[in-house]
Amino acid sequence: MTQVCTLASGSSGNALLVSHGRSHVLVDAGISVRRINAALGAFDLSIRDLDGLLITHSHSDHISALKTWVKHYDLPIFTSDGTAFELHNRIGGIAPLLHAFSAGEGFCVGDFAVRSFSTSHDAGDSVCYRLDTDDGSVGILTDTGYVTPGAAKTLQGVSMLVLESNHDVQTLLHGSYPYPLKKRILGRGGHLSNDDAAQFAVSAARSGTADVLLAHLSEENNTPAMALDAVRSALDAHGCGSVAVSVAPRAEPSPIHTF
Repeated sequence: MTQVCTLASGSSGNALLVSHGRSHVLVDAGISVRRINAALGAFDLSIRDLDGLLITHSHSDHISALKTWVKHYDLPIFTSDGTAFELHNRIGGIAPLLHAFSAGEGFCVGDFAVRSFSTSHDAGDSVCYRLDTDDGSVGILTDTGYVTPGAAKTLQGVSMLVLESNHDVQTLLHGSYPYPLKKRILGRGGHLSNDDAAQFAVSAARSGTADVLLAHLSEENNTPAMALDAVRSALDAHGCGSVAVSVAPRAEPSPIHTF
């Protein structure tokens, strides 16, 4: 059995746990080390039990724990070449822990076969991941302005999909954000909208995905109800009503998803 749980999800911090037997991987560390360990404690785990940390990109809501992390934990940190270069320059002592790869490469962490792919975000060399186990696979697609060809290809047929559903377009357009920020979010290096998520969820469902967890929702420009309605309605309209859809909580762990 493989278990997936977001520990936090959104612009205030992101971290996601994937467990399979004795293997455990964390994707991103955008909340404090104390919060990560507290959340892992519900699984009778701590950071020391992890096989590795996968980093998607260098924005603070994905790496804020690292300055403390590297002082206390000798744990491999996997990330793209560009992000590894940036982390090396920003965080003292991280260099010996970094395992850099070119976007699109695959590698193993514990019992997980990991495949990386490029995303389109305003952070250099940003990536996301697919993790395969004997039970199936989970794909993670957040922090991207559109679904890149690499994402669409790599995520085909995943058992479970953790999918960004950042904003409702009309709420964003009529909200209080300054125009340059609205333009950034809506741009090719921004974030997926509810409508974008709905469209890709249908594509994923048609390739075999049975469980979609919506993630990285904006606190100002979205609500869980709006995101769920957009994705659920699209799936139902395209004959994919059996696919489970839920929303990752912003500041607390999600329910455990299994496959």
